[in-house]
Amino acid sequence: MNKTSYLAPDPVIVYRSPSPRDIYAYSPGILVADKGRLVCTFDLGGPGAQQLSGSVPSCDRWSLGKIYTSDDGGKSWVHRADFPFLHARPFIAGGAIYVIGHAGDIHIIRSTDNGETWSKPHKLTQGENWMSACCNVLHDKGYVYLAMERLPAPGWQNMEPVLLRAPEHSDLLDASSWTFSDTLRAADTIDMDKTAYTPIPFYDINKNSGAEVLPGKLRAGAPGWLETNVTRIYDPSHIWHDPSGRTYHLFARFHYGGTNFCAMFLATERDDGGISLGFEKNPSGRNVAFLPMPGGHMKFYILYDNVTKLYWLLSTQSTDSMIKPELLSADRYNLPNNERQRLVLHFSKNLVDWCFAGIVDVGETQRQARHYASMAIDGDDLLIVSRSGDKDAFSAHDTNIVTFHRIKSFRRLVN
Repeated sequence: MNKTSYLAPDPVIVYRSPSPRDIYAYSPGILVADKGRLVCTFDLGGPGAQQLSGSVPSCDRWSLGKIYTSDDGGKSWVHRADFPFLHARPFIAGGAIYVIGHAGDIHIIRSTDNGETWSKPHKLTQGENWMSACCNVLHDKGYVYLAMERLPAPGWQNMEPVLLRAPEHSDLLDASSWTFSDTLRAADTIDMDKTAYTPIPFYDINKNSGAEVLPGKLRAGAPGWLETNVTRIYDPSHIWHDPSGRTYHLFARFHYGGTNFCAMFLATERDDGGISLGFEKNPSGRNVAFLPMPGGHMKFYILYDNVTKLYWLLSTQSTDSMIKPELLSADRYNLPNNERQRLVLHFSKNLVDWCFAGIVDVGETQRQARHYASMAIDGDDLLIVSRSGDKDAFSAHDTNIVTFHRIKSFRRLVN
């Protein structure tokens, strides 16, 4: 495909690693702040990150978060601050900008001057271990909602999605402002005997220990879910619509060795103020734990647009997941389902039927990834930041640049 047919083929580089072989750029987030200022967050990792001033150990590696801003629509970027946690996402609440992530416990910082200066980090948990990525933040009924994953023990199978809620105008640096939902651990929930006639799991995976795909070379981890987005169904004609407005649907990356399925959970606000986590049901009465989704096997981002009344999905496209593992090329990363080169955009009116909008951008090689991306709406345009790689990238996973993409008049893609 000719590069001119891509939606945003000429990105601006927000950040380039000074040492691509051992310092990697991860997990970018984007928001549109007051006066059109753009705020981009991301973190650095890799063997060389331990030598960076302010870096912290987390997730078996050292990390350092960074904040950049742009006042010219993303054409140029200025470094504003560092923060000692990772997998962060920026959002606005109560007139302030917040950045929330984790380094073991959940950490959060705040800016009250449009991103010029930032508070010290505050912990929302104590003595826990959390995981996440830069997924979405939902503003609804005067509250902020976002999802992260508690990880009480190592392994994909131990990921526990949690929905967090806080009043928009409360002090979000104060742990008491936040309500945490119940959890669902994959190893306790996924019954492999009930997934017959589906590709779940793709390999003969033990639910607690995974499986060797190529002995000594490639391993498939145990099934699990992570990197969770939160949505609400507003359309009263939808069979899953709740007129009380007390239910939310969580969509998570589903790690099972195959492609294009995500995990879905139902979060329900209780009368006592707590939040229960379970599964939605089909009209048949059966639980819905998994749904087809383009790129649902990798980190994705869901954004609701009030103008079109559509959900927009930013995800990574697979093209060759059925290749025999022993035939993978040297620049392919991990298992066959782990392609990270093609960043694509879809839209949906119901979170189930996804319509293809276009290819955002494609790296020139498999190693030059376009993945783990986030987005925000800026007037008529869609802004995207991507964890990307160029010819100097260490691998498709461990990439060396953060790129900014603008899709002008993105709503024209609906036809």
